[in-house]
Amino acid sequence: MSEYIDAVRESYDTVAAAYDEQVKGPSEQDPLMRAMFQAFAELAHGKVADLGCGPGKITAYLRELGLDAYGIDLSPNMVELARAAYPQLRFEVGTMTALDVADGELGGILAHFSTHHTPPEHLPRVYAELHRALAPGGHLMLWTHTGDNERRQLTQAYGGHPVSYESHRLPADHLADLLQATGFRIRATLVEPPPRPNACFVATRS
Repeated sequence: MSEYIDAVRESYDTVAAAYDEQVKGPSEQDPLMRAMFQAFAELAHGKVADLGCGPGKITAYLRELGLDAYGIDLSPNMVELARAAYPQLRFEVGTMTALDVADGELGGILAHFSTHHTPPEHLPRVYAELHRALAPGGHLMLWTHTGDNERRQLTQAYGGHPVSYESHRLPADHLADLLQATGFRIRATLVEPPPRPNACFVATRS
């Protein structure tokens, strides 16, 4: 597992500045996505972790929506950008495979396009860690790319910068099954069709 984690960390350290420049914040994105964030803000409670927070734009948006949100990212360069842009907020370097939180400490978790680099055989471990960190009744919102069990090896991203990570595109119903097998109860699913197939799951730890 450490090999793919290192590849993702190094890749996002490399593209951090370009990512920050090219990827829009929630206020400039799809209104449907914003509506899902707003619903999550009403459902979640207590401390909320934004996993794979990148340069912090979504973490800041969750704070605007009233959540006690903080960001965690694998890339130190991403965290440095987030702290510079939002010095009043908390950002940490960390991995979703081993969160630095006590059992049941979090009232909410957002994983916004931050799990698709995980090889499929490791997803149950990642989902189990999210389940462990959530309090009973806490909510998870997970956005991810979907596909027909596709594996993509990327060598360039965000304007031609070198990267060395994989992107795994699994069927939405398979991801839902994995979440439920981990102990999550799915409350809602949003599936977006091609040309950019994605899925959003809102789930609770019972």
